Order: sequence, then C-alpha cells, then structure tokens
Amino acid sequence: MLRDATDADLPMIREWRNHPEVRKASLTTHEIGEAEHLRWWEGVRKDAGRRVLIHEHDGVPSGVVAFSDHDPAAASAMWGFYVDLEGLRRSGALLAAWSSLEREMIEYARETLGVRVLRGEVLAWNQTVRWLHRRSGFVETGSYLREVDGVPAQVVGIELVTPSA
Repeated sequence: MLRDATDADLPMIREWRNHPEVRKASLTTHEIGEAEHLRWWEGVRKDAGRRVLIHEHDGVPSGVVAFSDHDPAAASAMWGFYVDLEGLRRSGALLAAWSSLEREMIEYARETLGVRVLRGEVLAWNQTVRWLHRRSGFVETGSYLREVDGVPAQVVGIELVTPSA
C-alpha cells in the first residue's frame, strides 16, 4: 500500500535515507542532517509537482517513493525510491517489499497522477536496481556522467511508458 507521507514520518524517512547503502546508491551521498531534511520537506509541501509516499508492506512502513517534476499536461514525472534496508532484511521481506513498492508505484503514477511517461535515474554500477526496473518494464534510455562525491559517475536514465488507464 502507498500512502502520503506525513510530518510524523520524517524521522523514519531520514533514518532510511541516511543508511550507508542507500546513501552509496544515491546521487547525493552525504549524511542528511535534521535542518536539511526539514528544508527538503518544506520544499516538497510547497511544490505541486512533487509528492512523497510511504510504502507499507504487510502493514509495516517499508519504503519511500518520491515523485518530482510531475507535469499533468505532459502526463510525465520523475521518480525515485529507497527502502528500510535494516528492517526488511531483519524480516526477510526485502525483495518482496521492493517488488511490491515498484508495482504499486507504477499503478499509482498511472491511476492517481495520470502519468503515462515515468522516468528515473540509477547509478550504472547498481545492477540489482537496474534489473528490478527492467523486470518492471522500464527501458534504459541513455546515460551521462555526473559528479558524485567529487568523482565522475555514470548515471543511467530509465523510462516506462504506461498504457492509458
């Protein structure tokens, strides 16, 4: 299940985002402090083109889905996600939760946001995430170099064109 994130979710969201493996796989890898996190949240709340959702797997909060650049006229959006690696590993539900998050995110984008073209980015070395996206129907659309922590990193664009609802 996906639900809107609330103020009460902020500590959990920040904890998950600051996990070393999540940071390593992100385009910004520094540890996010409380003040920066609150500025981000205020930006989300003020921007109609952004939405942050909590994914619940078997009734337990287990991941974050963030939509940005939502353009209703173009029926397009960017998205990204991360999961509660510690909690899901402990419960043995990592792959199941990750897969359900992606399925539910695609359905939400199509049915709730009216998105037909869904785009994202993933670091090229992250083969597991690239595999999951391909399994869900995303195609890789190209790549570019971006500086991550002062080092050039290859970033792969992904895209899913969904059928009309």
